[in-house]
Amino acid sequence: MPSRLAAIAIDALRPRVIADFWCAVLGWQVVDEDAEVITIAVADRSWPMIDVAAVPEGKVVKNRLHFDLRADGVSTAAELDRLLTLGARRVDVGQAANASWVVLADPEGNEFCLLSRPVQEL
Repeated sequence: MPSRLAAIAIDALRPRVIADFWCAVLGWQVVDEDAEVITIAVADRSWPMIDVAAVPEGKVVKNRLHFDLRADGVSTAAELDRLLTLGARRVDVGQAANASWVVLADPEGNEFCLLSRPVQEL
C-alpha cells in the first residue's frame, strides 16, 4: 500500500496567528494543541491535517512547497477580497504579470496561490 498524506507542517513564530488564519481560510478548526504544535483540520479530522509548529526564527526565503487554492461557491474575485480581509497580502515571487493565478502570503509570509477558476468551473 502506498503512503498517505497525513499532515502538512507550517513553521511559525506565532502559531496561533497562523492556525487561526488557515482555519478562517479553509473553514477548518483546531483539533489538537500543545505548547509546540497546533493541529487544524476539518471537523471530522479527515486527512490531511495542518500542523502549525512553533519555531524561533522567521521565514527567510521563498517556500519550496505551497498551497494552491480555488474559490468554492464564490467568484475568484470575491475569494481574493475575503483572503485579503483575513490578513493575506499580495506578493511577487517572479510570476508573470499576466499569470492566471494570484500569489499571496499568510501573516508570516508563507506564499500560497489563488487559482483563476473556482471549483465549480472544473
